[in-house]
Amino acid sequence: MKKVMSLKLKKRLSLKQKNAWFGVLFAMPLILGMIMLFILPLIQSLLYSFSSINLIDGGFSVDYEGASNYESLFTSNPDYPRRLVESIVDMIVNVPLIIIFGLFAAVLLNQRFWGRPFARAIFFLPVILASSVIANLDISSFVGGGAIPTGSSGGDAGGNMLQSFELKKMMLESGFSPVIVNYITGAVDRIYEIISSSGVQILIFLAGLQSISPSLYEAAKIEGATGYESFWKVTFPMMTPLILTNTVYSIIDSFSNSKVNELVSQTAFEIFDFGLSAAMSWVYFLSVSVILFLSVGLISRKAFYYD
Repeated sequence: MKKVMSLKLKKRLSLKQKNAWFGVLFAMPLILGMIMLFILPLIQSLLYSFSSINLIDGGFSVDYEGASNYESLFTSNPDYPRRLVESIVDMIVNVPLIIIFGLFAAVLLNQRFWGRPFARAIFFLPVILASSVIANLDISSFVGGGAIPTGSSGGDAGGNMLQSFELKKMMLESGFSPVIVNYITGAVDRIYEIISSSGVQILIFLAGLQSISPSLYEAAKIEGATGYESFWKVTFPMMTPLILTNTVYSIIDSFSNSKVNELVSQTAFEIFDFGLSAAMSWVYFLSVSVILFLSVGLISRKAFYYD
């Protein structure tokens, strides 16, 4: 009887259904890992954010406190609101610049010129240098044990070299709005930060540019389109799905490297206020989610998907 039932079940499954179940089976380790390592800790941290956690002998005690942790964030904590606003403002300022520079650099690197592989490696090099492995290396061991003095090289010196007073003066005298002038000159002052954050975006844009069919450019050339018109009528519309992808990546990357994470870590592992730290994390998480939702909603309306 059991064999007959199993045979009937096998006959009922079509090839498409079988392939779907094989896909679920293939993704099962990822699904289980997401549940065990992400969803369950996420729920636990939400419970902690409404509680007071006290260390005791042999473990810790969890006492429900309501929304007191969230209230203290914005009433008695002087650092968290400031760092949260700074992180959001930095993201709003930097992400458009990273996307524009990434697309511009990818278009240049997609051209045929001598030394193109070397140029592509140079643009991706800051991503490797900014990795945690390189950042945690003891630099003194590579320079004969001598310490590199703070301020002799680095962000301050580079910032002083890239000051854009003359550019700002010229643009203001030309009649540009002070808001636009401050935005552009601020981008010039942060050029190293923008370049170091654009390596992955450049690779994604470069892969998208190489996937565009040459027949589209040939048709545009036959119609008499210039290079400028080909970019805005062919290249840019084909890149809009990747602009959406890079925007999501850049937003998450900017928040993952913000000072809020440092404050959350200090609150949890130096002050040992785990409830307040969990509340910080959840406010931060909701802020990122809202910004991602708005960004994806706005950009996806203009995204063009070529069949």
